[in-house]
Amino acid sequence: MNGATGGTVRDGGNPVRGHEPGQAQGRESGRAGGPAPSTAMGDGAVPVPGDGAARFDERTSETGSVQPDEPTPQADAAPDRPAASPGAPDTGRTRPPSDTHGTEHPPVTITSDNVPTIPTRNATLSLAHTSALSPATRLAARALLDDVFDGLDDTDWDHALGGVHALLHDGDELIGHAAVIPRRLLHGGRALRCGYVEGVGVRADRRGQGHGATLMTALEHVVRQAYELGALSASDTATGFYAARDWHLWRGPSSALTPAGIRPTPDEDGSLYVLPVSASLDPDAPLTCDWRDGDVW
Repeated sequence: MNGATGGTVRDGGNPVRGHEPGQAQGRESGRAGGPAPSTAMGDGAVPVPGDGAARFDERTSETGSVQPDEPTPQADAAPDRPAASPGAPDTGRTRPPSDTHGTEHPPVTITSDNVPTIPTRNATLSLAHTSALSPATRLAARALLDDVFDGLDDTDWDHALGGVHALLHDGDELIGHAAVIPRRLLHGGRALRCGYVEGVGVRADRRGQGHGATLMTALEHVVRQAYELGALSASDTATGFYAARDWHLWRGPSSALTPAGIRPTPDEDGSLYVLPVSASLDPDAPLTCDWRDGDVW
């Protein structure tokens, strides 16, 4: 949220502070991007909180440190989409990039009106609410995630709807997607306003180019401007990537507020990560998510 102070995670008695809202990601800095991006996608772009365009053309890259990426099909093509790439890593709902170390990734600059400029290689980044996505873009995003996760059921797809989508296009082709949706997490006697990350994926042939980092940078900006904390459920192969981006492992027990009351979710323990913003958090204390069909986390 604009103007909110950075969140705090108490870690062994030493506070770990979240980024100040509107502040650039710690490992990414540099100049603003170049020319205005194309609007070939045809969807209404929704600006990140703060005024300014939500579409950014990303044609160059400088230096950096963190780098993720994932698989997927073509943009406005849902029926005949390419098959999933053989050997694609198998894991959770926030698919990790195949190369999280040692590659260059785009610099990030937060402009004076708190709208991020995020240059990437040969791709156009846009942010749009689910309500602004065209039917063709929805089909393309679903097809992309089907390939990334080797099949995505309707419930998992539904979990990625209702919030802000980060979309990466190369021309008319959708090559990357991620979403942040509103949820409530119960912690310390409060129902915290949480931006929950879902559906992170980059097409197999476009991995290793920093697109995963670009998608996450965009979503992290949304989280810091609109929520008290961010959260996600990470696969084993993605933990290093998220930790390097200042997401913190939740060490305490997890649970869900079900229709039958609060029920433990031990299978999720050790895989939940949070991004502190304005909430004071104790990562060794219980954390409870709101109820939904399918995977609750």
